[in-house]
Amino acid sequence: MPTSFLLELKTSAEAAKAAEGSFRREAARQIAALEQERAFAFRRLNLMQMIADAVSPAESEDIAVANAFAALRTRLGWNADSEARLEVISHFGSVALAIFRASGGEQSADIHAALADFEHWYSETRGSSFWILFEQEMPDTPVVDF
Repeated sequence: MPTSFLLELKTSAEAAKAAEGSFRREAARQIAALEQERAFAFRRLNLMQMIADAVSPAESEDIAVANAFAALRTRLGWNADSEARLEVISHFGSVALAIFRASGGEQSADIHAALADFEHWYSETRGSSFWILFEQEMPDTPVVDF
């Protein structure tokens, strides 16, 4: 068998191997991006549901915002304030107000805009998505037998 023929087959096999590897890396990258998008979407849904539940019984904007801040602190496990945390919470106030006002019949588009503005502000100032804050794992609690 001619050596050139085998060399052509080897070159073809190596090219197929490289194409498959490239495809697998791209597929893995896309899957990871979609996985993160899904996770963020559910985090967004769950937090906004929690904030809406906290805001709905409020009789005034001030109470609604305070309830929203308390719910956000609780959800993030922020038992103590810091300058950075207070900045995040204060910027989140527009989202809480939009939710409260929407419960009075105003447009839900205002909520979308307020949330998008907040997420954009957070990303620009912190260099990451707000929703990454929800990835903090809870430390294992030792099991104690009595």
